[in-house]
Amino acid sequence: MSTADPVILRTATGPQATRWVTAHLREVPGLTTAAVLTTVAGAALQVVPVFILGQVVDGVVAGEPPSVLVTIGALLVAAVLLGAAATAGSTYLIGRLGADLLARLREAAVRAVLGMPSARIEQVGRGDVLSRVGDDVAVVSKGIRTAVPTVFSSGVLVAIATAGMFGLDWRLGLAGAGALPAYWLALRWYLPRSAPLYQRQREAQADRAQALISGLNGIDTVRAYRLEADFRARVTRESWRVRDLGIEVFRFFGRFVGRENRAEFIGLSLIIVVGYVLLEAGAVTLGQASVAPLLFHRLFNPLGAIMFTFDEAQKSGASLTRLVGVLAEPAEERLVGLAPAAPADGGPYPVTVEGLTFAYPGTERPVLVDVNLSIPAGGSLALVGATGAGKTTLAALIAGIGTPQAGSVRISSTDLAGLDEAGARALVSILTQETHVFSGPLADDLRLAAPEAGEAELMDALRTVGATPWVEALPDGLDTVVGEGGERLDGTKVAQLALARLILHRSPVVVLDESTAEAGSQGAAELERAVTAACAGRTTLYVAHRLTQAMAADRIAVLDAGRVVEQGTHAELVARGGRYARLWQAWQEGS
Repeated sequence: MSTADPVILRTATGPQATRWVTAHLREVPGLTTAAVLTTVAGAALQVVPVFILGQVVDGVVAGEPPSVLVTIGALLVAAVLLGAAATAGSTYLIGRLGADLLARLREAAVRAVLGMPSARIEQVGRGDVLSRVGDDVAVVSKGIRTAVPTVFSSGVLVAIATAGMFGLDWRLGLAGAGALPAYWLALRWYLPRSAPLYQRQREAQADRAQALISGLNGIDTVRAYRLEADFRARVTRESWRVRDLGIEVFRFFGRFVGRENRAEFIGLSLIIVVGYVLLEAGAVTLGQASVAPLLFHRLFNPLGAIMFTFDEAQKSGASLTRLVGVLAEPAEERLVGLAPAAPADGGPYPVTVEGLTFAYPGTERPVLVDVNLSIPAGGSLALVGATGAGKTTLAALIAGIGTPQAGSVRISSTDLAGLDEAGARALVSILTQETHVFSGPLADDLRLAAPEAGEAELMDALRTVGATPWVEALPDGLDTVVGEGGERLDGTKVAQLALARLILHRSPVVVLDESTAEAGSQGAAELERAVTAACAGRTTLYVAHRLTQAMAADRIAVLDAGRVVEQGTHAELVARGGRYARLWQAWQEGS
């Protein structure tokens, strides 16, 4: 990855997002054409009653018989009914077109995220990723249902009504067009300022999501190291930032509405004055002079709708550029790799970390500095340290996620820097606290790790982690639907499911990054036994969430500000009276 890569996911420009939308609209030409035609027809039929009203005025002035007025009235009713039908059809077709577009965009964005290098996900943070495939999709979805149909149909109505004024008399049309400079100045002031403002608002919401995710996911760690005040201050700071930007957006939009109202006043005043002059000169009829201000006034509703939905449209546009930007992120080929040949003695794989230095692109301060560690084949090492010490980053690098600027990570004799992610996954399994249960049969969820595994193999893995009792109690056993819409699993059961997957994957090296943090204290001891069973005979690295887990490891490494400051067994480090001893004392007092 280039050091020039941004620390957030890419954001597309407006023209790039427009080209993406245009390209996908061309894929459904029939639906697109039908939506445009019904919108134009609906807008045209909405202004027809205004012209008919002008005919009524002229008919009364000319002394036309009542039968003519009845005919005109019947035409008026027909135009209203047909206009309502066309508008309803337009709304339906635009909604259907928008839903199709949103589905394509959502699928493309999720596909792009799944194809990203894991190091890129770690670099930008899960908050930015989740806010795009979650919050941004929701914003675009709302915009497609509300803002897009309103802006499009209102824009067409404005164009047709303006053309109608010119059709009455070109001078009346010019009088109405006199408002255009005021509208243009208002938009010229608004648009360049609004897009960056909405972009800042979306980025602030992503930062707030990241602060919440990091705090909640590691809540027990935060409590153990007494960092509640720091995390609470961070969440509060990001929340106030979102609030302040929301107020700024509201005030800014209010100023834009004031400028739009001035433009309406200018246009209506010009039309009334010019219409009066032309009527006095006999250049237009009373009906025409009456229709012109009504047509211009007819623009108030669509223009007002555009203004009051422009806020939503701008938010949707900002979210659209963020989603389309995700599509431009570089992806990796996800080919199934094979682990290198096992050591000649057939034993497990040792892990060696030498001179490891790592900094995220775009940052000057390294997260890890000259780290040296070794885990003997089949042994275990626990990483401990305060939040921000670099534990998760080191665990990710040992799992093959990312490439260090200096130093190396070797599994046996294989340098992970020379493998793609598929090859790294064949050697190393990583299990984090963000374990997900996919909706579907429990057996299918387990087979994510071993597609060819039989039922007996699945049950063996579940038995190893102590999950057999609750699995056998399920209504349909392994065929029971779990996750969304099915059996809900508590934190302990979810962690056991993840550990069973770990067993089925059979990689020789295992990295556990606070993988049982969400289980709660009731299942802590049970899960620690399950972790020990799942990792038996495999080289294991723990990012220790509970110091009791660190105590059970063969050796412990203490990280501080990206450096290894202590190494040894639990007994050795406690006797040394250093940083680990102080952490252990704080842990015991907290417990």
